[in-house]
Amino acid sequence: MAVNRLALVSGLALVVAVALVASGVEPRDRITWWMEVAPVLIAAPILALTYRRYPLTHLLYVLIALHALVLIYGGAYTYAHVPLGFWLQDLLGTMRNPYDKIGHFMQGFVPALIAREILVRGYYVNGRAMLHFLCVCIALAISAFYELIEWWAGLAMGQDAHEFLGTQGDTWDTQSDMFWALLGAITALLLLSRLHDRQLRAMGVLKESE
Repeated sequence: MAVNRLALVSGLALVVAVALVASGVEPRDRITWWMEVAPVLIAAPILALTYRRYPLTHLLYVLIALHALVLIYGGAYTYAHVPLGFWLQDLLGTMRNPYDKIGHFMQGFVPALIAREILVRGYYVNGRAMLHFLCVCIALAISAFYELIEWWAGLAMGQDAHEFLGTQGDTWDTQSDMFWALLGAITALLLLSRLHDRQLRAMGVLKESE
């Protein structure tokens, strides 16, 4: 299992690294690129340093890599100009490029499962209902904090933060961003909790009866 995890993590790290380098060659807006990929640059060394003493489930490593790719892709074009978003805009008939909502959906989806793994492995919570409630709360807290970062960036940079904020004229963009994070957190817990438990049991950090 250790070899399989090493192969998986190494492969995911390579894909993310290649995507990161490619996205940084000629991004649409260099400052926005740095701000969008900053979470990837922060998370990567943390994951590397904790790989041996606190390895995560395969599921989490895959989801974290997918989230990183969403951020990198958005950083390369800026969220309001991502080609996939324009395709979705035409397909769904929306008034704006909706790619940023994918990013915020993932902002709830992945942190909810990260929180779940930490809470389950530490036996910090009794009862599945309370566990999942707290996971949703943590995901929403992260989403809210990110919106504060956007606000601070707007105050500090003025019009230069326009591409990073990506509101596209939507007055309720902040609220809808947090709503999509809420949907992501709930969806992750509904769809992946059983698979997550199986992988935690396989790692020996969750008893069979739990």
